[in-house]
Amino acid sequence: MSHSQSDGVPQYTYTPDKRPPAETSEQLRARIPGWGVDLDPTDRPQVPRERLDLDLPGVRWRFPERQPEHRPRERSIEHGTLPPVFGTAQPLHGLSGAIRRRAYSRYSEARAAHWLLLIVADRVEARGAALRSFGTLRPDNPVTETGIVAEVTHHGWRSRVGRGRTDVGHHGLDVVLVGGSWAATGAVTYLLARRVSRRVRRA
Repeated sequence: MSHSQSDGVPQYTYTPDKRPPAETSEQLRARIPGWGVDLDPTDRPQVPRERLDLDLPGVRWRFPERQPEHRPRERSIEHGTLPPVFGTAQPLHGLSGAIRRRAYSRYSEARAAHWLLLIVADRVEARGAALRSFGTLRPDNPVTETGIVAEVTHHGWRSRVGRGRTDVGHHGLDVVLVGGSWAATGAVTYLLARRVSRRVRRA
């Protein structure tokens, strides 16, 4: 969490200032084996290119001007503030956006729940995009776009078996994740269509 000065500029985040250490180098090295192995500047590849002074050509500020936040952006709860510049190309929306907001507002990046929720949000977004594509002139094609054809035409099975690949164990899971989501989407669509058809006939 960053500490802020009176002018609202973070004191240690995104600035050249360094937070005073809670423990000395000797205390850390005694408590954590191997700590401080890169303290010697000669062991650090960025030296002598690393410069912490502000007398560099072209540097006109200590802290860059903040990008305006027109829409609330998600950030990890470990961070006290957003970075001065952040992306706005993919604003959160719909159910996937609500799941992502929950992941950032509730769980630390050190928690598995944070990343699992982000994975779920990605799957929800992918299925939503696939469903929206059926309302266009070029809907998604699960046969060609999931690589099933390439498995037959480009030696998919032969490229896996007998070559010592370490990822062979999860190939069965890949089928479930890719094909299973399409099958589930198709089943839900079929059930909804049948229910609507029955109500229309009763009416």
